[in-house]
Amino acid sequence: MGATGRKNIATVISQFGKRLLGFIRQRVNSEADAEDVLQDVWYQLTATVDTEPIGQVGSWLFTVARNKITDRYRKKKPESLEDLLILEDEDGVPSFSDILLDDSNNPETAYLRSLFWKTLDESLQELPEEQRTVFVWNELGNMSFKEISELTGENVNTLISRKRYAVLHLRDRLETLHNEIINH
Repeated sequence: MGATGRKNIATVISQFGKRLLGFIRQRVNSEADAEDVLQDVWYQLTATVDTEPIGQVGSWLFTVARNKITDRYRKKKPESLEDLLILEDEDGVPSFSDILLDDSNNPETAYLRSLFWKTLDESLQELPEEQRTVFVWNELGNMSFKEISELTGENVNTLISRKRYAVLHLRDRLETLHNEIINH
């Protein structure tokens, strides 16, 4: 890459860096994950600039970021309630965490919040008791797997597996609700 290419990339980074990092931070669990995704985006930019022109650089960057985040979530299935709340959303559609943390008195947000909790409660009731109990104690009761193991006499790996099945079920149900919200 010549000096002009490096100068153009430096301009793009200074122009979009902060906004892009903010966009990514809202969609991942940690600062480290956000920085990793941002690095992946910059890497793809440098690789792409050498091979093909990019028309709308801003749009391209945010699309690549969204794809990198999606890839990250596909590789790492959600294992906690926090992961369930950050379902991929389209521009302008709030994620569950945005809805739950919104303290305005907006009637639509209040309705969506109640719909989320109702769906979560119904989904928990659909689980086998062992999975539901582990999920509730670990996520909502903040008990460690070791504490649950000592209380129940179950192996820690068994408890982790039960929670994983619970999370997968809840994720499916909450994704269905999320898709219904997006389409209506």
